[in-house]
Amino acid sequence: MTPSGSTTVAVLGTGTMGAPMARNLASAGFAVRAWNRTREKADAVDGVEVADSPEEAASGAGAVITMLADASAVEEAMTGGEGALPALEGAPWIQMSTIGLAGTERMKATAAEHEVAFVDAPVLGTKEPAEQAQLLVLASGPEDDDLRGRCQPLFDAVGQKTLWVGEAGAGSRLKLVLNSWLLTLVEGVAEAVALASSIGVDPERFLEAIEGGPLGVPYADLKGRAMIADEFPPSFALALARKDAELVLEAAADLELPFARAVTLQLRRAEACGLGEQDMAAVARMVGPDRGATRAET
Repeated sequence: MTPSGSTTVAVLGTGTMGAPMARNLASAGFAVRAWNRTREKADAVDGVEVADSPEEAASGAGAVITMLADASAVEEAMTGGEGALPALEGAPWIQMSTIGLAGTERMKATAAEHEVAFVDAPVLGTKEPAEQAQLLVLASGPEDDDLRGRCQPLFDAVGQKTLWVGEAGAGSRLKLVLNSWLLTLVEGVAEAVALASSIGVDPERFLEAIEGGPLGVPYADLKGRAMIADEFPPSFALALARKDAELVLEAAADLELPFARAVTLQLRRAEACGLGEQDMAAVARMVGPDRGATRAET
């Protein structure tokens, strides 16, 4: 599938991630037909045609991409009233949302029932990488060179790199592993920043000490500086981070993962304090001296 004004790609979901992805697909030369439950969010995306329903978006499309908040939202968009799935005619369904293992298996089975090619391709990256087409695509699906060749230009339009990691479902499994590490990292930075402040160490010195060395991670610096400034414009909303943490625990039901459980608890507490729409780095407010305090900014 090469970029062409005659090649239509349906994008279902134009939120924090879906909107820049749709915009980048349009910039790459694809005709993009977008749908979002809240139409105003789709209307705000430059260069795309806005559909009134998932079915309308998918009709005649060469591929359908789902980038929605959770498995129930994906299921509703594909199989609910005016859902997209019955409208697919030989086009692949590329599922790029983070919906966990059980959700992915359900979608895979649903696609098979409708004889639709299913590609599981969650992404690693937040708002800024999405805007810059710098996402990492964790693609998985049938070992079909033609199918993968049709998907690759779409992935190239939204990401800097694509990893094909196996049959459908393998991408979501890898995404959960990466999310487990990421969530633990952010909580660790929050605790280090809080500890530094409480014992008279400038937390900036902590970030300087790890920068460029074996302990340094650019993401830790990014989130650490947000924590120090106590400003959390959403790049990855805390409510979605909580959802992803719960998916990790669900997948690891037979394991004892104390870090994952602790992070999930912290995120739930932060969301209960009204921080769900702020960036996940706002979890830092749960470990500082003013634990649970909220502010109206962002």
